[in-house]
Amino acid sequence: MAISVATPEKGIDWVASAFLIGTFVLSITAVPLWIWKFGITWLDITLFCSLFLATGMSITFGYHRHFAHKAFTAAKPIRILTLFFGAAAFENSALDWASAHRRHHKHTDEEEDPYNISKGFFHAHIGWILFKSKMTPPYDNAKDLQKDPWIMWQHKYWHLIGATFGFVLPTLIGLVFAKPMDLPLWQGAVAGLLFGGVLRVTCVQHSTFFINSLCHCVGRRPYDSKCSARDSWIMALFTFGEGYHNYHHSFQHDYRNGIKPWQFDPTKWAIWTCSKLGLAGNLRRVEADKISDAEERNTKRNAETA
Repeated sequence: MAISVATPEKGIDWVASAFLIGTFVLSITAVPLWIWKFGITWLDITLFCSLFLATGMSITFGYHRHFAHKAFTAAKPIRILTLFFGAAAFENSALDWASAHRRHHKHTDEEEDPYNISKGFFHAHIGWILFKSKMTPPYDNAKDLQKDPWIMWQHKYWHLIGATFGFVLPTLIGLVFAKPMDLPLWQGAVAGLLFGGVLRVTCVQHSTFFINSLCHCVGRRPYDSKCSARDSWIMALFTFGEGYHNYHHSFQHDYRNGIKPWQFDPTKWAIWTCSKLGLAGNLRRVEADKISDAEERNTKRNAETA
């Protein structure tokens, strides 16, 4: 598929654009300069990795497989944690995220698809966020989520929650640990903000965005070659298993994305572990024969059209 750039359908969303471009620019300028000037500490690495894990998994485990697809049920503490740290990923509220994602699955590669790859790589990756576009009636496909008071509370306050858990928290942690590490307080605070906040949110967001763009351009389509979604083991490494995208589009309600024993899918492992601890249940999975039938049909179809 050719990679092209689509023109905006309406005006620029200045708030989203300023945030996304600002954090990206700081990540490729301020962070390297900081490392060159002050180096990097174990706390910087720990903050980045722990918050990347917490916010990234809140998107894949919570926003995606739980809220958007209802692939399993989760205990209230798990749901609340994913709502808090999901907000800190700054990918919108759970309600907005799930509604757009359900629309993406229903209208994949069609005009109604919010991040339609047919409109170009840039549009699918980030353009659909930067530029305002005409959407279908909001939340018409997420009435079940609107009945959840925690989801609606997060929807109302997600900016404040995200700022608190995504930027204030790592800054305070850096401030607290500055003195034990013999660092000036301001240095610990700024390092916490840069590594646990700015760099981390940039990496989490673009990892998600690449599923919408790259995984609709590059990779294998073993289950459905008619759909643009593709499997990419490389992207699975950065997105806790979300890279097996052709399988996901073929069987969207399965709590697993990587179904083969060797496929990297930490989100699947986390869901399974929570189920054994009594924190998750009703794990939905597609029968093995249906999966193999889909592979066989797709192989036959490709052979006939070759």
